[in-house]
Amino acid sequence: MTLQTIADRVGVSRMTVSNAFSRPDQLSPALRDRILAAAQDLGYVGPDPTARALAKGTTGAVGILLTDSLRYAFTDPVAGGFLGAIAEELAPTGLAITLLTSSASADLVPARDVAIDGALVYSCDPTSSAVSWLRRRGLPIVYVDQDPADDVPTVNIADRDGARAAAQHLLDLGHRRIAIVMKGHHGQHGFVTDPDDIVEGHASRQRRLGWFDVLRPAGIKPVVLCHPFDQTDHVRRDARTLLSRSERPTAVLCFSDATAVGVLLAADDLGLRVPHELSVVGFDDGPLATRLTPALTTVRQDVEEKGRVAAAALTEAIRRSRTGGTGPVSHVRLPATLVIRDSTGPAPA
Repeated sequence: MTLQTIADRVGVSRMTVSNAFSRPDQLSPALRDRILAAAQDLGYVGPDPTARALAKGTTGAVGILLTDSLRYAFTDPVAGGFLGAIAEELAPTGLAITLLTSSASADLVPARDVAIDGALVYSCDPTSSAVSWLRRRGLPIVYVDQDPADDVPTVNIADRDGARAAAQHLLDLGHRRIAIVMKGHHGQHGFVTDPDDIVEGHASRQRRLGWFDVLRPAGIKPVVLCHPFDQTDHVRRDARTLLSRSERPTAVLCFSDATAVGVLLAADDLGLRVPHELSVVGFDDGPLATRLTPALTTVRQDVEEKGRVAAAALTEAIRRSRTGGTGPVSHVRLPATLVIRDSTGPAPA
């Protein structure tokens, strides 16, 4: 099926048929409807997307660079809320979303090989070469929950402020035996002697710094447990070990709400009552927080606002790239607020 066949059916030029698909504003609604009706009758679905992308110099898609596994994008409610907000913000632009893993094989490096017009770098291992590939391609990029760069727009949460508030809350309740369950990369796992040695992403590092901003001046040296994933079963197993120590902590600060769920399950396994014998604080305030019993004290970040702001920043970066526009690089920092619920209480006597 060719454009000329449709043109002959309608009695117009081949260029007019092409405009009906690629430049509909050039035709009257009535003429475009006649052309599309003829195309449908003849079984023509439109120009080949690859050829159209080559002709226009755009793919119509943006990438979201994630971790080595894409599974958590579909299972983690916080990531799901973030991605949903991006999709909603991008809907009026017609841009599609392509999820990119930061892993690579001998034949395929997604950050290098997948056709996209720009990318959000989100929840990516800080040592990954994928970010380097995106930058070498000269694509418009926005960092989300990443270390800021002078020449790249960034969207971050005030993680350190939120972590400070969480640690101070436990001190105000009288807790002095406090543990931290945090996230690392590259298989880092187990109890940590020096937290500064952990290879961690921006959010994890900022939260750790915030906790220690409060705990160190108070003379508290927390037990630190590091794990590479937010998977409940992993955290639950490690938290049982943590809560079985002779000097059992009376409170635990967690990297995320998902981490907190693992700690709460471990406490239940050991017969520890929350918050009477153990207080637990999460981070994110995702849908899980209010569904738990007891409801989770946590630090709230607005993941939907983060997604909307990130998508808007990326569309602006793409627009500037296409038009040669200039202007200041935006660096947005959204608030993080402590939400006190039922999983924290006074330190046991």
